[in-house]
Amino acid sequence: MRDESNAIEARELAKRFGKTTALAGVSLTARTGTVLGLLGPNGAGKTTVVRILATLLRPDGGEARVCGYDVTGDAHQVRQLIGLTGQYASVDEGLSGTNNLIMIGRLLGASRAGARARAAELLGRFELTDAAGRIVKTYSGGMRRRLDLAASLVGRPRVLCLDEPTTGLDPHSRNEVWAMIRGLVADGTTVLLTTQYLEEADQLAHDIVVIDRGKVIATGTPDELKAKAGRQVLEVCPADRADVGAVAALLGARSDDAPAISAESGRVSIQVADGTLLPEIVRELDVRNIEVAEFALRKASLDEVFLSLTGRATETGTEVAELNGSTR
Repeated sequence: MRDESNAIEARELAKRFGKTTALAGVSLTARTGTVLGLLGPNGAGKTTVVRILATLLRPDGGEARVCGYDVTGDAHQVRQLIGLTGQYASVDEGLSGTNNLIMIGRLLGASRAGARARAAELLGRFELTDAAGRIVKTYSGGMRRRLDLAASLVGRPRVLCLDEPTTGLDPHSRNEVWAMIRGLVADGTTVLLTTQYLEEADQLAHDIVVIDRGKVIATGTPDELKAKAGRQVLEVCPADRADVGAVAALLGARSDDAPAISAESGRVSIQVADGTLLPEIVRELDVRNIEVAEFALRKASLDEVFLSLTGRATETGTEVAELNGSTR
């Protein structure tokens, strides 16, 4: 009997492209009806994991199951259960939105009437009805991404793999995509989300797996990962920009880490073990007659957790050696 509680189960996945090790024993689990965030810097192996789960690559070692079906031995069944949206919209720019979705429906075996009905349903759901008859090359970036998401849902997948779905989108379009993902999960869809926007993972993911150099280096909920960092962040913004240097020196003298200074806001940030230093810092600011516009202690963000785990910040870009051994 298949375990319905987990939509995705992967154990010790391994994959090499020539001399490059893309995956070196990655294990992960996505609970049914949740979002699993897969995070990692460029070349970590995120897209390789997605392509294996989508049956587009065969692993060199390990095993993976989607809704209980093995991705290699039961590839045909897996393909009937999943949807995939890559980093860039893959719809046909020469067709209208409606015809793109009808074409996919027909390729999936739907009748002409069934494909048209499903296309109309999805265009309405993704607020594209008014643009349904327009050629896709006239769509904005956000509209194309929404159509791409709609295309991945034509077959009513139980599991949706989203590989950096908001890359290149403006904040408004990104928020629209987030809302749509939340709606899909509320309807019972399981989502595997790779992203380099840490705020995106914080907003959407129920669980997170962080991989680096083809290995899992951390797992947990967003709050659990923040707690594991074991640090908090003190932020001080002086009222007078001329005092930024003095504030940075004051905070730096009370921490082993160098303070971070935002040139745009004049905010000085530093990681601290706890809040016991705050009264001392407040007194010292007062002694130096430094007026403060903002003074706050908060949890570490996922960006700061990511930096502490990997030793480097996230950056947008591509994965290594995904297709035919080539670098993308």
